[in-house]
Amino acid sequence: MLEPGLYEQVINKQIQSELTGSSDDLKRVEKIDGAEASEILSKYVSEVLHKALDRISDDENLEAKIDLVNKVVGLISEENDLNDLKELAVADSAEQLLALLSENDPMYKIGQRKAKDIVRPETSVAQSSLFTGAIHEPQMYSELRKEMETADRIDMLVSFIKWSGLRLLFKELKDFVDRGGKLRIITTSYMGATDVKAIEELSKLPGTEVRISYDTKRTRLHAKAYIFYRKTGFTTAYVGSSNMSNVAMSSGLEWNIKVTTKDMAPTIQKIEATFDSYWNSTTFEKYTHDSYDKLKKALRAERHGEKTEGYGFIVDINPYKSCEVWKQDSAICQRV
Repeated sequence: MLEPGLYEQVINKQIQSELTGSSDDLKRVEKIDGAEASEILSKYVSEVLHKALDRISDDENLEAKIDLVNKVVGLISEENDLNDLKELAVADSAEQLLALLSENDPMYKIGQRKAKDIVRPETSVAQSSLFTGAIHEPQMYSELRKEMETADRIDMLVSFIKWSGLRLLFKELKDFVDRGGKLRIITTSYMGATDVKAIEELSKLPGTEVRISYDTKRTRLHAKAYIFYRKTGFTTAYVGSSNMSNVAMSSGLEWNIKVTTKDMAPTIQKIEATFDSYWNSTTFEKYTHDSYDKLKKALRAERHGEKTEGYGFIVDINPYKSCEVWKQDSAICQRV
């Protein structure tokens, strides 16, 4: 029974039957957009296949589920001469590839590394997940460290960078760039929270570029994102509330969504495009050693006037002439 409310549902025969007889004023239906048909219909087929696989009991074993999937692949490959899709049938071994090493890997050549030794994040690189800072979940910094082990390129977007946070990741970041990885970081001087030491240490790393926004009046960057690009197609990104600080990455009640290319490709594409637009914006300036004094001054200006406890206020005070001088203007004297 369909409940009243919002939908974005492919109309199948079951739903069509329920809608039959309903007034046009009680339902809103539209043709599937041709440009979005692949995305909409593939998700629908995935839902149907998922339900079918769930109905095959565990007693009927894994082979029965694979057989069903291969029948679907076979049917698709027979349509429109898509014979190349036959190669996408699940192999009889019923296995998943989890890692692959190059024969030219230096550690492999000296017998010090095998594919099984490659570090993996605790969470899937093919399925999105949510981090809430709960005790039973892996800590944010621990997952980021493991993501760095297999990334080919890394982008980071954070409001501020504390040395306390950077030092949790520094060894893995250094290992990443030392093996040829490219690291891009965007941050700001907002609230004076960034540590100059952290920016200086990052700027010394090879293959690393840091860009900073000093304009906190018009540009207040609140976004936090850590993006790990992989040539294998298993790119991941963490988007949420954690800046690069010890508390935010270890003990704070921060929420972060881990997004993967395999189940949220359009979102990953948008993250990459938006990061690039910031990177190429004149708002964010490249940091060099010559920028040291400018950053210190900007951070000091942001901290100016803040109280150590409670909330700080920045007040503009303009002196007025005394009422002795302005006796002729009673309105001014009342205001003063």
